[in-house]
Amino acid sequence: MDIPVIETQRLILRGHRLEDFEALAAMWADPQVARFIMGTPATREESWARLLRYAGHWRLLGFGFWAVELKAGASFIGDVGFANWQRQITPSLDAMPESGWVFSSTAHGRGIATEAVQAALAWADRHLDGQTTTCIIGVDNLASIRVAKKTGYQEYARAQFKGKEVIQLRR
Repeated sequence: MDIPVIETQRLILRGHRLEDFEALAAMWADPQVARFIMGTPATREESWARLLRYAGHWRLLGFGFWAVELKAGASFIGDVGFANWQRQITPSLDAMPESGWVFSSTAHGRGIATEAVQAALAWADRHLDGQTTTCIIGVDNLASIRVAKKTGYQEYARAQFKGKEVIQLRR
């Protein structure tokens, strides 16, 4: 499947490439990036598995995550998109594409996440047959909660996931 390319004012959302791996692994190994998502930095092995899962989503489900790069300088700065992670969580997320985003610490606080999520959601509105999308965010991740609310997500439940309280949001 050809992964769509989306351009915004400052960003390009595109399919991941093998040459993204070093930047992706560095991003996921950053404690500032991983603290709210996994709690601890990812190993290279975990980042490699993530890169392969991103590619597999597009091929098998027709949606997935994009690599995000800045137009100015064409540098990889994060990931945004949709997945079905088959999470063991109640209420279940399996019937809805789960939105997610993660950005290098150099991109934090610049409105980049909101811009990328808005672009991904605009694509979803056109290609996912009006499906409800969901996301889960740790209760302490105030920056991501703000992005979710700015892009139309509303809290509908709280749950425990891997021993931590998370907010489940829908759009």
